[in-house]
Parts: sequence; structure tokens; C-alpha cells
Amino acid sequence: MSLSIQQIQAPINAEMKAFEGKFREFMKSDVMLLDQIMNYIVRRKGKQIRPMFVFLAAGTCGTINESTYRGASLIELIHTATLVHDDVVDDSNYRRGFFSVNALWKNKIAVLVGDYLLSRSLFLAVDNEDFDFLKLINRSVKEMSEGELMQIEKARRLDITEEVYFEIIRQKTATLIAACCAVGARSVQQTKEMVERMRLFGEKVGIAFQIKDDLFDYGDAEIGKPVGIDIKEKKMTLPLIYALNRADWLTKRRIINTIKNDSENPKKVGEVIDFVKSSGGIEYATQVMQRYVNEALTILSEFPANIYRESLQNLVQFTIERTK
Repeated sequence: MSLSIQQIQAPINAEMKAFEGKFREFMKSDVMLLDQIMNYIVRRKGKQIRPMFVFLAAGTCGTINESTYRGASLIELIHTATLVHDDVVDDSNYRRGFFSVNALWKNKIAVLVGDYLLSRSLFLAVDNEDFDFLKLINRSVKEMSEGELMQIEKARRLDITEEVYFEIIRQKTATLIAACCAVGARSVQQTKEMVERMRLFGEKVGIAFQIKDDLFDYGDAEIGKPVGIDIKEKKMTLPLIYALNRADWLTKRRIINTIKNDSENPKKVGEVIDFVKSSGGIEYATQVMQRYVNEALTILSEFPANIYRESLQNLVQFTIERTK
């Protein structure tokens, strides 16, 4: 039985509580409307998985310090900005069961709020001369944008291969978790080689995390998105790619035409889900996800054993065993 997020967080409980206060401080504004929105965002925060990766990576590599708090805040500011902008792009009215910023304050304000969060992250880094953090995170922000645009481009043609799929999820999701781990290691003055190893560990975890998220599209669990939403949005995920690659030409054409033309029809979406399940797509994606987890844990084993490394290992398991 896997541990709860509270149990995994135990070694860094004090740090996470202190981080919450520091993060609130970093988000403060003199503009009343902006401050009101910042308070709303903070109140509906999620599990804070990304700051946990920063603190646990730092504890694994050395001694958590003030630089670690700034690194975690920098990551969380950028992550929050991307979520606010994503909701505008996706025209989404909900985030984690709450109204999104754009649903309450409209798109124009939401875009400006995202811009403000990005500018705060830059100010935090520059003001403290955390230029190494900027180098690590700048790469992630660039790749996240490229990954999103590549996915949009491929959704139009539905011609995505496994190779392209892995590049998209590496850029869209894995790159930020990789940055979390690299920033954590760098905050305790680790060598470039060890920072890179920790970054690679995070990248592999991030890929496994996204495959798990893709698998939710075919499940019945109560999750953060409706079942079949990826198909409706014409996103080609690993279970579907595998199933299409194994299908005969006529079946492949029929499924692709369904996704292109009938993705709003629940019955037709259900047919695509059944096709993927019967083709072994779920089992294949699960095996690939586990392979990335094993590779990540092999890298993690290179670091000295301590309570932080143990929690980091448990956090990896949590990301692939979660039900939402």
C-alpha cells in the first residue's frame, strides 16, 4: 500500500509550512484587485508536488537553506502562471474543482495575472542574483511553450508517432519536474554533474507522471478531468498511438475519422476508448510508464541514502499510483 502525500512530506513538514508563508509574501501586490486574485489562487492550491520535489531533491543532495525556498517559490510562481494562462487557452472554467481565474475575472485579467506571476518570478531570481536558477528554469519555460504548440499542430493532422509523443510530454510536463529537481540540487551547491543527474531523474519521473495522466482518460476513477477528454480534444496519447499502430488500415482510418469528426459524440468517444482497451493500449502504456519509473529510481540510487531520498522515492511511486 502506497504512502499518503502527508506521510511522504513528513521529513520536510516544517519547510513546507515555512514555504507557504514565504510564497504568499512573494505573491503580494499593492494593487487591490491583483492582491485579491493572488489570495484566491493561494487558497485553492493543490498538493504542491513541485515544491516537494525541490525540497526533497535539496535534502537528498545537501542541507536545505534559504536558497532552496527561493528556488521552490520561483518554480511555483512559474507553474501557477502557466496554469492561469492554460485555462485561458483551453477556455476552462474550472481548476481543481474551483472556478478558474478567467471564469471569475475574464480572460484579459487572467492573462495579465499570468504575466504578473511570471514577472514576480523573474524579479525574485534577479533580486537575489539566482542566475543559475534562471538558466535552469528558462529552459523549461521555453520547452513548455514549444511542447504545447507542437501538440496543437499535431492535433490538426493526427499524425503523431511515439517519438513525437515522448518529445511533446517531455517538453510539456517533464521539463518542469526536471527543473524542480535540478533547482533543489543547485540550491545546496551541488556540482554541475550531480545537478544534471538530478535533472534527468526529474525528467524521467515527469514522463511517467504524464503517461499516468493519459491513462486516466480510459479509466472510471474520480479524477481531475472527465474520461475521454483527451479524445474530445484530439490529443494523441500513448495508449491510442499504440492501438492505432497495431490496427489494420481500415480500422485505423475509421478511428482517426471518428476522432476528427465525432469527438463531441459520447457514444463515438466510448467506441474509441473500447478500441484502445481491446488493443492492449492500456497495458502497453502502463509498462512504458513503469520502465521510466525504474530508470528514475536507478538514477536516484546514485545519491547517498537518507530520509529525503526515501521520501523522494515514495513521491515517485505516489505519482504513478495516484487516482487523480
